[in-house]
Amino acid sequence: MRVSPSVRAVQVPDDNPMHPDFTSIYLIGDGQVLTIDAGEQMERYEWMLKGYLAAVEKAEIALSGITHHHSDHIGNLKWMRDELGAEVLVPKEAPRLLKGKLPRSGVETLADGQVIELDGGICVRVLVTPGHSVDSVCYYIENEGVLFSGDTLLGSSTTTVSDLGAYRRTLKRLLDLPNLNVICPGHGPLVHDPRERLQSYIDHRDMRERQILGALKEGGAQTSWEIMLKLYPDINPRLRRAADNNVRSHLVQLEEEGRLLLHPGMPRKPSAARKRREVEHARQRDLVIRKAKRYEAEKRRAEIREQENPPGAEWIQPPRYELK
Repeated sequence: MRVSPSVRAVQVPDDNPMHPDFTSIYLIGDGQVLTIDAGEQMERYEWMLKGYLAAVEKAEIALSGITHHHSDHIGNLKWMRDELGAEVLVPKEAPRLLKGKLPRSGVETLADGQVIELDGGICVRVLVTPGHSVDSVCYYIENEGVLFSGDTLLGSSTTTVSDLGAYRRTLKRLLDLPNLNVICPGHGPLVHDPRERLQSYIDHRDMRERQILGALKEGGAQTSWEIMLKLYPDINPRLRRAADNNVRSHLVQLEEEGRLLLHPGMPRKPSAARKRREVEHARQRDLVIRKAKRYEAEKRRAEIREQENPPGAEWIQPPRYELK
């Protein structure tokens, strides 16, 4: 889908409730292309991207940038490097969070304000925008007014926040960008009213803070989960943990500002033996998952071969036909 003169969106359907509508990979420039984000490590992302490149683009992916380290944005970085030869661009804070998930070569870290220059005079500026995650960045093409926001701003819902103070500063920074026309989020549709949406995010956070303070005024010490249930009584249960994270991000900021009294909890301390069992269970589970994926891929390739070749396994000599 064409977004602007130099930007296209490859929108991949997604059924994860945390990823409304679809997940997007963006392509910038012609000839030697820059992609923004790489999708999950699932074949549908590779097929969607390969299909788009084959059917629509007459270009090669030269650079692959990410907005942050979460798995639904970085899953295909090694594939991008191995299959397409792309150079991988990651936020400065990301490598320590991506151990084992980056290609062995061709990785560059990005700094705030850095400009990525592409053919045709296209300039993509890197903006360090923490809040959703510690390593979140956005990319901005000022002369076209296109902002790539990752999960800092979503297309049809609010996002989760790890550091609310940083996030609020990020929103104000983005609101002040000159010539902002459209936001390309990591999930969901394009945002064609960017300033109004950013202001609504700011207003939403202010409103949520007031709600939390109101819940606390009802008296007594409360957990974040108890407050969350008051604020989100009708939320999809699968989204409760994300909502609790948002409430806790507000509570952390309020406590840091000296506006709350914190009663420290008592965390569970699993035994070393239990930790070892859990690690081994996770390792075995991942092995089974990888093996299942390999079998699935082999089955799919076999099915394709069956469609492409004559049914030799069914006949020593197949029937032949001619006119009487």
